[in-house]
Amino acid sequence: ARYSYIYVYEDGEWKISHHHSSVMPESIAIGQPITEQEVKDLFQLWNDALATGNSDTVAKRYSKNGVLLPTVSDTPRTDYALIKDYFDAFLLKQPQGEILE
Repeated sequence: ARYSYIYVYEDGEWKISHHHSSVMPESIAIGQPITEQEVKDLFQLWNDALATGNSDTVAKRYSKNGVLLPTVSDTPRTDYALIKDYFDAFLLKQPQGEILE
């Protein structure tokens, strides 16, 4: 197995703030490429969610640990509630995306 830890000095002692453990891979992990069409299809899912005008529908397109660095806000959105909050206001502008290239 492989382990990694990040420690912080807190209340006079070292404590674990992050711990990750996993089995050793049997081979080198290679990312699986996706096609240009798959990229377009994933974008279309997000764009279709925007078209609903429903912030819940859009926010559910993001993973539980997703991070949104929004276009019209300086505040990173790091959980469902914050992402939904952003889209509550942003969807009032009736946004739609388009792939140009």
